[in-house]
Amino acid sequence: MSSHKLHKLTSLFVKKTTASGKYGDGHGLYLIVDASGAKRWEQRLVIQGRRRDIGLGSAALVSLEEAREQALKNKRLARSGGDPIAEKRISIGGSVSFKEVALAVHELNAPTYRNKKYAAQWLSSIENHVLPIIGGKSIGSITSSDILSVLSPIWSDKHDTAKKIRQRLSQIMKWAKAQGYYTGDNPVELAQMALPKISQIDSHHAALPFTELPALIEQLQSSTLMPSTRLALTYLILTASLQSEVLLASWDEIEIDKRQWIIPAARMKAGSEHIVPLNDRTMAVLNEAKELYPDSQLLFPNHNTGKPLSDNALRLALQKRFNLNTTTHGLRSSFKDWATETTNHANEVSEMALAHKISNAVEAAYRRGNLYEKRCQLMNDWADYLYKGENTVIQLVKG
Repeated sequence: MSSHKLHKLTSLFVKKTTASGKYGDGHGLYLIVDASGAKRWEQRLVIQGRRRDIGLGSAALVSLEEAREQALKNKRLARSGGDPIAEKRISIGGSVSFKEVALAVHELNAPTYRNKKYAAQWLSSIENHVLPIIGGKSIGSITSSDILSVLSPIWSDKHDTAKKIRQRLSQIMKWAKAQGYYTGDNPVELAQMALPKISQIDSHHAALPFTELPALIEQLQSSTLMPSTRLALTYLILTASLQSEVLLASWDEIEIDKRQWIIPAARMKAGSEHIVPLNDRTMAVLNEAKELYPDSQLLFPNHNTGKPLSDNALRLALQKRFNLNTTTHGLRSSFKDWATETTNHANEVSEMALAHKISNAVEAAYRRGNLYEKRCQLMNDWADYLYKGENTVIQLVKG
C-alpha cells in the first residue's frame, strides 16, 4: 500500500519545500515544516506499548539519509523491546559534563532555598570541592570511585562539610538519573558504603551554664567592645535568637508599637515567620542602637562600614574578649536549660521561643497558636533573671 511506501521524500524536496506541514518518509519518519519555514525531523513509534514522538534534529543539520538511518535504528530497537528515547538520553549523558548538570540543578533549586546566602554556599561548596576533581567528566560516566575521590580527602578532617557535599552530590545525581543521563544505582550511595564511620563524640555547640549568663550581661554593659557588637550580643542573649537572625535584623522587621520583632520566613531556618516579643530590656537595647546608628537600616551595623557585622564578630567577643568556652548558638542552650531547670514554663513554650519545630504529636497540637502571651511572660522572666542575678525570684506560671 502507498501509505507504507518507504523513502517517499527526496533531498531536493527537503531543501526546496517551504509549505508548512508534515511530510512522511516511512518507518514513522516525518519532515515537519513550521509556518516560519523552519524544518525538523520527527519519528513516531510505538515504544513498549506506548505511542511516542522522537525528535531527530533540525533538517538544516541532519540530512535526509542521516534521519533515515537513525529512524531505522530506532524502529529496530523498539521492535526488540528497547527504548530509543532512553538510549538517546543516555547518549546525551555521555556528552554533558558533571559541571553543566550541577549548575542546572543549582539554578533549578535556588529559588526554593531558604535564603540567598544558603544558595551561594551550596554552589561554592561544589565549586571548591567537587568541580576541580570531576567537573569535566561526563555525567553518564560518574562512578562511585569518582565520588570517593571527592569525599575521601575531606571525610575525616572536614566531616560536616563532607556530609553536606555528599547530600548535594546525591541531589545532582538523582536529577541526572531522572533526566535519563545514566542508569543503575546512585554512585553516591555506593560510595557512602565505602567511607569510614566517623564517631561523633560531641556534636553539640559549646554552651555556658545558665548561672553564668547574668555575669556575662554585667560584663557586656561595662565592656569596651564596639557598640554594635555589644548591643547585638546583648540582643541575641535576650531574645535567644540565632546569630544569623540578629546580624541581618533590620528596622522594617521591628513593630515598635506592638513591641514585636517579626522575622520573615525567608530568614528563618525553619522557613516560617517568627514573632519575637520585645520586653523592656530588649527595647532599651534597640533604643540605644537607634541613637547610635540613626541612619542605618540594620539594627546593629558594623560601626565603621555600616555593613552587617561579620559572622565571627560575636563569637570572638565571647571567646577572645571574655575568654568563655561558648558559641552564640550555645547561648540558646543556656536559655533552654534555664527555662527547663528553674521555671515551670511548659516545654512547648520555650521550644516555640527558640523557633524549634515540635516533633511530638501532642506538643505539636500547640502549633494551632503561637503561644505568644505565654512567650511574653517567659521572655520577661528571662530578662529579669539576666539583669537581677540568679537569686531573683522567678514568677512561675502554670503550663
